[in-house]
Amino acid sequence: MLNISLPDSTFKDLRDFIYDKSGIYISDSKKYLIENRLSRILLERNLNNFEDYLKFIKFSSNGNELGRLFDAVTTNETYFFRESDQLKIFTDEIMPKIASQKKGSQSIKIWSAACSTGEEPYTLSIMLLEKGLQPRQFEIYGSDLSEGVLNSAKTAVYNSYSVRNVPDHCLKKYFSNNNQSYTLSEAVKKTVKLMKINLINDRNIKLLRNVDAIFCRNVLIYFDVKSKQKVASHLYDCLNPGGYLFIGSSESLHNITRAFRPNVLNKVVAYQKV
Repeated sequence: MLNISLPDSTFKDLRDFIYDKSGIYISDSKKYLIENRLSRILLERNLNNFEDYLKFIKFSSNGNELGRLFDAVTTNETYFFRESDQLKIFTDEIMPKIASQKKGSQSIKIWSAACSTGEEPYTLSIMLLEKGLQPRQFEIYGSDLSEGVLNSAKTAVYNSYSVRNVPDHCLKKYFSNNNQSYTLSEAVKKTVKLMKINLINDRNIKLLRNVDAIFCRNVLIYFDVKSKQKVASHLYDCLNPGGYLFIGSSESLHNITRAFRPNVLNKVVAYQKV
């Protein structure tokens, strides 16, 4: 591993660049973490210092390099059936309400924002299929700003940690197991459309509209107040009137926006567009 230090001035320039491109805010306390994680990329790219890396990333036309940077500064910790209480409230109580308001052949539109390697949107699909819904009755979109994690989501091969909370009957029904490697069935994969979307990008965000429910969980923790407000505003615009927004159970929209009404359902907060 390279033993290259990240000067304070370069760290601040790098932090500003990341913030400008993604809205992700990195505090001073994370400097050592960033230095440690990015050192591997410097080694791979034969770069001598962080100043060269900053120039490289600024002028690189390869979107994968930006994605690798974002992956390095965030934690793509995700797994199937994460925060299952929220998922159960959505499928048991909110989904029927949304479905009852649909006319004719209108499908229910769900967006998993910042879906990382795909566990969340695929979980939603599995739960809806288990409820007896046909694929034509719902549309699920999964998005992330990193092409790397989206490529992993498209491959949809997971380790035992990712599937540890999947009920046994679902594991047997929707996955094939090969030496602790779990491949998701095509039947589930084809119900999810994966897209590259940057949540703070005004143009990007217009790719999705008329959504009935958005899951943007454990994402706002990476943003400062200004970026949180911008993301909340974007998500609001994407939702249908009366649509629902789920954020992480440890997150809150308090002091961020009053555009959503919090509904508490069995201790689960579901924010509704008013």
